[in-house]
Amino acid sequence: MKLLLISAAIWFALDQVSKYVVVHAMGLATRGIIEVYPPFLTFKMGWNTGINFGLFSGGPEMTRWILIAVAIAITAWLTWWARNGLTRPIALMSAGAVVGGALGNTLDRLLYGAVADFLNMSCCGINNPFAFNVADIGIFGGAFGLLIFANDSKMTRDGA
Repeated sequence: MKLLLISAAIWFALDQVSKYVVVHAMGLATRGIIEVYPPFLTFKMGWNTGINFGLFSGGPEMTRWILIAVAIAITAWLTWWARNGLTRPIALMSAGAVVGGALGNTLDRLLYGAVADFLNMSCCGINNPFAFNVADIGIFGGAFGLLIFANDSKMTRDGA
């Protein structure tokens, strides 16, 4: 359980520090775009009121609170599952990445009403219109890690 909490804290901190530095200190919120190493890495400001890729964006204010509640519920369930079912350290760290990322994006929704997305990467003639953030990396990477490494959990062995 300690690994989950440490991993969650690290991903949460990385997300919030990166957002503060890029969005506020570097002024991306007012500049809109900063070309770091185009086209491979560009900072593009995006305020996402929906879920991944802007799905459900532009909905009523109630959508914000529903997404906050869903994120908290998933975080609570994942923490419970990790505590009661995961045994492998890599699986606990993966769960922590999801939890930390989800809480980072939830804090954005609470503070700004939307998630601050700013990382944009394109390559090889493909122009990616979407932006994401460090929390999204933690959520995606952690979910992928859970798919691979959570199969040796207590619940799987006990038949639950």
